[in-house]
Amino acid sequence: MSSSTHAPMHTHPDIIALRERYDQAAEQPTAQVVEGLMLLSGLYAAASAWIIGFTAQTNLSVTNLICGAAIGLLAVAFGSAYGRTHGMTFVAPLLGIWLIVSPWIVAGVDTSTSMIWSNVVVGALVCVLGLATAALGMGRGPARREPKPQ
Repeated sequence: MSSSTHAPMHTHPDIIALRERYDQAAEQPTAQVVEGLMLLSGLYAAASAWIIGFTAQTNLSVTNLICGAAIGLLAVAFGSAYGRTHGMTFVAPLLGIWLIVSPWIVAGVDTSTSMIWSNVVVGALVCVLGLATAALGMGRGPARREPKPQ
């Protein structure tokens, strides 16, 4: 029987350095603009049924409200703790794609031009911003900075 002890994984120097790199990327002005725009896009998606005027389409209104709230929460999480939430960045582009296709997929929706344009534009924006957020964590773009040696 071995009596060796192992340090918890979250204290490993490589994990700590990786989180520091993610946090440095999140501190860049580019990342802050992307996260802010994602938050605004999520708020718009949540309120779009009332802004555009398709509240009578209850199924799509509820879908947009839930999806917009999820996008807003993701943006807040990325902005406040990117080092711990970077693993969820793939969700934002998926939510953007859902916003794009939902007018045709959600049951019982009588589509209008303004409803479709609203969902497609905000969905495309969320998809692009989500991909940009994911790219920040991969070390691409202007936010890349190597961690300081310890």
